[in-house]
Amino acid sequence: MVEKDLIHIINKQIDSSFAEDISPLALQEKLSAFINDLILNNFERLIAILYKADVDEIKLKRILKENAGKDAAEIIASLIIERELQKIETRKKFGSKK
Repeated sequence: MVEKDLIHIINKQIDSSFAEDISPLALQEKLSAFINDLILNNFERLIAILYKADVDEIKLKRILKENAGKDAAEIIASLIIERELQKIETRKKFGSKK
């Protein structure tokens, strides 16, 4: 259930249409490719997505600096997924009981 929720939220956040039945690894790969395209062609939209997803800017900069030789798109995708999972857990914990 979390994976479908996660994919649904990411699709909404980045205005994409990833299939809700893809594996977590496939989601990571597709999101990384999407982010790589944004890095190369539409950096302003990437910044807007990071803001909308509420990815911690200081954490992002620190991790990118610590992993200078690694693929930035993979790192950013991981942080987006991590943040959305945090939001799902918070909503479960503190959401209204219907």
